[in-house]
Amino acid sequence: MSNRLSRRMFLAAASGVSVTAGFPRPLPSEQPPHPSSGFRGDVVLFSKPLPQMDWQRLAENVKRLGFDGIDLTVRPEGHVLPERVAEDLPKAVAAIRSQGLSVPMITTGLTSASDPAARPTFETAAPLSIRYLKPGYYHYQLKDVRSELRRAGEELRGLVELAKQYRVEIGFHNHEEYVGAPVWDVASVIEPLDPAWIGYYFDVRHATAEGGAGCWKISTNLVSERLKMLAVKDFFWQKTAKGWRDANCPLGEGMVNWKYFFAQIARVGFHGPISLHLEYEVPGATPAEKEKNTLAAAKRDLEFLRARLREAYGG
Repeated sequence: MSNRLSRRMFLAAASGVSVTAGFPRPLPSEQPPHPSSGFRGDVVLFSKPLPQMDWQRLAENVKRLGFDGIDLTVRPEGHVLPERVAEDLPKAVAAIRSQGLSVPMITTGLTSASDPAARPTFETAAPLSIRYLKPGYYHYQLKDVRSELRRAGEELRGLVELAKQYRVEIGFHNHEEYVGAPVWDVASVIEPLDPAWIGYYFDVRHATAEGGAGCWKISTNLVSERLKMLAVKDFFWQKTAKGWRDANCPLGEGMVNWKYFFAQIARVGFHGPISLHLEYEVPGATPAEKEKNTLAAAKRDLEFLRARLREAYGG
């Protein structure tokens, strides 16, 4: 890699501003090859599976499990309700950080800048130094997918304008059945936009389900230079009386090729947040038993994830 400063770094230095303070993470293509010193990003727990926990108890349990932080739901039925984001998000973040945990990202249901909660969410997240935001999902009606994609793109661009204004980066989540499921469709929307404020929140589980033979590898390569966050979960195809379905499962028990995936992610020097999701069914005869089992499942998956990161990143 050249020893010369990039244009962005030169301008920052010339203006007396720290290169890291206030600037988005350099794209992987701008980063030097990763030394075998280990993964430096935060491994966080997606808070969705523990909706009954208040912020303090959530933070205490997540810390005890060994996570670095929390991917906090800020959406209907989430840990912070959208209509109360200005009042409650600072309180939730304070409770989480009081346990020494980070909140590098929030998961929202926002799909349009015209949503009454959109501006307050960005406006509240920015001074809290929450760097990344996941928006909501755009639905295909499967009547005219080209026009449906255009409409989704228009709405997403409005959110990107808010992201730029408040300096909060958007990571677009590829999820089966929605716009962005095959990645190629939403790439046509994202690629022309400023990479400082919009990139990918890549989910290899859904990429594998959408392109199990090899397309998921292409998608991994496609997103690598604009990767903001990772969602981690696993699945397998299951034949049922109603036909084939994709069934979520613990990490390592499904179809995701973790060795290949993390080798590619390490190769491009990714060190952003990795959010662990528990989407599979966890048993429990009572709410207390289900909670206990959910925490045990999260700990087991975390151990698997950290082992794969050590294999790929060293350290």
